Amino acid sequence: MKVAVPVWQGRVSPVFDVAGQIVLVDLVEGAEVSRCQCALAETEPEPRVSQLAELQVETLICGAISRMLESLLVERGIAVHGRVCGGVEEVLEAFAAGRLEEPEYAMPGCCGGQRRRFRGGCRRGGGHGR
Repeated sequence: MKVAVPVWQGRVSPVFDVAGQIVLVDLVEGAEVSRCQCALAETEPEPRVSQLAELQVETLICGAISRMLESLLVERGIAVHGRVCGGVEEVLEAFAAGRLEEPEYAMPGCCGGQRRRFRGGCRRGGGHGR
């Protein structure tokens, strides 16, 4: 599974819509097998979504995201875990372990940790692997 996390100073970027960099991680059965950092060259929503699709992103873990951008991602089959905060390493570990919904990864002010999650290519029940 290819997971993208927008990054800013080692943390999940607070707003995906304007993030300039993403970390791309390939996970196999919860274990990281490869990683790279890529620039997000596109700033407009549709080209940004196309860029992620070309990178074969299956899941986006991000902070705040506009409804329009999230909808476009979902239409392309990319699952979105929004309103997430924390260090990139900790967030990726939590995702791989099925613990991303724990309150410590919720952006401040996000209704006690309730977030939009598993949009689009969603697999409810906590299964993250393929």
